[in-house]
Amino acid sequence: MNPQIGTTTPRRRPRVLRWLLLALIVGVALEIAALVSVAKLIGIGWTIGLLVVESLIGAWLVKREGRAAWRAFRTAVSTGEMPPGQLADAAIVLIGGLLLLAPGFLTDLVGFFLVLPFTRGISRRWLETMVSRRFLGGMPLPTTVRVPGTPGRGPGPDDPNVVQGEVVDG
Repeated sequence: MNPQIGTTTPRRRPRVLRWLLLALIVGVALEIAALVSVAKLIGIGWTIGLLVVESLIGAWLVKREGRAAWRAFRTAVSTGEMPPGQLADAAIVLIGGLLLLAPGFLTDLVGFFLVLPFTRGISRRWLETMVSRRFLGGMPLPTTVRVPGTPGRGPGPDDPNVVQGEVVDG
């Protein structure tokens, strides 16, 4: 009989949570330091004004890029193919938008980096590399994923993966 059966062991927190907590604490401290430094440099009123302007520009940019990502996602789903890049872009725009909603200069800087189309590619490659390492053991992500049950291009008769045959009722 196994003495371990029926006993409970305390669950250990994953390392990721510890790193996230540390990153959160360091991030908040850096954000406060940046806000205080900018306020000392240009004044509290101008600092608040700058934060408001950044938020307005960020909201407009997230709305525009979010619509484009959603449109591309819907087009991919309607054709029956789901490029992982579309999913990654939607997730990156969402995360960037959340960071742009948070007040602060450093979060806005990271948020703009994630949302702007010409820097999003860097974020997408980083995200795909992380997902590949974490969940696929380093294997690359597929370029497209066929969504079953959706209209779109199916395999043709020349496809080497198609086996020709007849259905016989018997």
